[in-house]
Amino acid sequence: MAEIGFYHLTRTTADEALPQLLGRTLDAGKRAVVRCGESVDVASLDEALWRVSEPVWLPHAAMGAKFPDRQPIWITSGDDTPNAATYLFLLGAREAEKLEAFERVFDLFDGRDDMAVAAARRRWSALKAQGHSLTYWRQGEKGWSKAG
Repeated sequence: MAEIGFYHLTRTTADEALPQLLGRTLDAGKRAVVRCGESVDVASLDEALWRVSEPVWLPHAAMGAKFPDRQPIWITSGDDTPNAATYLFLLGAREAEKLEAFERVFDLFDGRDDMAVAAARRRWSALKAQGHSLTYWRQGEKGWSKAG
């Protein structure tokens, strides 16, 4: 079963938090797929990743781009994983099926949005009932801290 981490955003947006997590993913030699809630979010995240200054460069492409199988980071609003990613990032209260295809799952949710927090709690409960290994991370002033 996948190791699933819930990442409670309290200081930044997902677009601002993702570059560090994706950089670590690439440093570990892994590929990632980022699943956004809406297709408009795909375009926004794609643009945001091109503007990232730290890490210096995050090679990626978004749905509709050529050669999706070659991309270390693939951004989509669908359930596709054309790059054989083993790390899955879920944004926008996105639920996913077939988590067993991934080593790690990162569920990022906006702590300033009561509906997003409630949806994350429902996902946590459902995944826990299915027997997944869950961790909770809270965004702090100097990065992430593991809680509970």
